[in-house]
Amino acid sequence: MPLICSFAVINILWNNMGAKIPVTIITGFLGSGKTTLIRHLLENNQGKRIAVLVNEFGELGIDGELLKSCQICPEDGNINNRIFELTNGCLCCTVQEEFLPTMQKLLQSRNSIDCILIETSGLALPKPLIKAFRWHEIRSGATVDAVVTVVDCAAVAVGAFASNPDVVVGHREADKGLEHEAHLKELFEDQLASADLVVINKTDLVDKTTKVAVETLVKRELSGFVKVIDSCEIKLEPSLLLGFNAAAEDNLNDRPSHHDTEDDHNHDEEIASAHFVLDRTYEPNELLRRLRLLTQEYDIYRIKGFVDVPNRPMRLVVQGVGRRFDQFYDRLWRVNETRQTTLVFIGKNLDTAAIRLKLV
Repeated sequence: MPLICSFAVINILWNNMGAKIPVTIITGFLGSGKTTLIRHLLENNQGKRIAVLVNEFGELGIDGELLKSCQICPEDGNINNRIFELTNGCLCCTVQEEFLPTMQKLLQSRNSIDCILIETSGLALPKPLIKAFRWHEIRSGATVDAVVTVVDCAAVAVGAFASNPDVVVGHREADKGLEHEAHLKELFEDQLASADLVVINKTDLVDKTTKVAVETLVKRELSGFVKVIDSCEIKLEPSLLLGFNAAAEDNLNDRPSHHDTEDDHNHDEEIASAHFVLDRTYEPNELLRRLRLLTQEYDIYRIKGFVDVPNRPMRLVVQGVGRRFDQFYDRLWRVNETRQTTLVFIGKNLDTAAIRLKLV
């Protein structure tokens, strides 16, 4: 049952009947820290009543469940207290089919919402979503307060995105097999080009020289008005992220995209998600050993999920980017909840049957 986090204190300006609901779009590549950022905002909401739309990639709602498990969000199922999980495809491709009716539902409850956070999937282009706020069904009731792009500093530092576009073009012409890498770089650049604020996250995983190099690479893609801030655990003050009043839908020309001249865009069809629901427990170290071996064998960009650990009353969260993994216990297993291990893999040319055999 979907949920929105509701809070008691009302911001006087936003409570004005004629005011538009400010919407913050949080974008960034897979594993950059978007869900962690939103969870932190919910837990430090400063009295604002926040609605959340989460665009999952795959059938298992891992990110939405992580947000629901924060200690602030009520789980009473009330229609005025929801996190909406949009799981029917990449949000930039399904804007009209799924996003529009969800936004219309939220706008009907505009007097009980102070702001909306939208977490895009790591493969979504921000600009088609920004354009949707020009539609008459949405324009009168909501505005894009800001686009926040989260960058994984450590991933960029090890060459997750090519820094020299001429080299990318040369490789594409010589080897069509590199089409996917070029696509990811364009996506990365589009996410930066749409930004009002860029958060370079996980800076604690690199040295100072490397951090400066990543900052330089990122700033080359930005206009001079876009702010860039560093973060280790993405626990940032809400005042840094909310209240930009950018009205991004009104200045689309200042947010160039590689896809501006295209009527539609296509994602690399080889990128897919594989999900597993396993009726078994894992010792954390043993599971991480298996997952690391899988990242060596397959082109896996992201792993996330919940793990049933033997003799532990709490659910273990596992999140991986490449061969780098984080884990923490987020909440107790509920009395009426089936204890299972659920994992989602996002990558290229994934062999679901073979991966399952190595997990069981």
